[in-house]
Amino acid sequence: MALDGVEEFLSTCCATTSARPHKPAALDFHATEGRSWRLTLSGDGARSTRLTTAAGEAPDAADASARGTAGDLVLVLYGRIPVDSLTLDGDRVLFDQLQGWEPED
Repeated sequence: MALDGVEEFLSTCCATTSARPHKPAALDFHATEGRSWRLTLSGDGARSTRLTTAAGEAPDAADASARGTAGDLVLVLYGRIPVDSLTLDGDRVLFDQLQGWEPED
């Protein structure tokens, strides 16, 4: 259920057509249970996609990534536990900007 919760949060609560007030960025969320998602943030808003790759192929590098159990990812996305509860790579500030962003629509 937590895997579905991550996907639902990213595709409904984060998805927007409001322009991001910061430079464009890509944030990856990796569940230790095996699924990964990318949240793409730009002047066109935010959209999420599930990361899938062909055998032996790696996705383009993200500006930042967070890894943890699906349960912990959901708790971070809802602001119930701090983002530092996850394993972070890349620009940590991007996660702070995401949590502080309140799109217009």
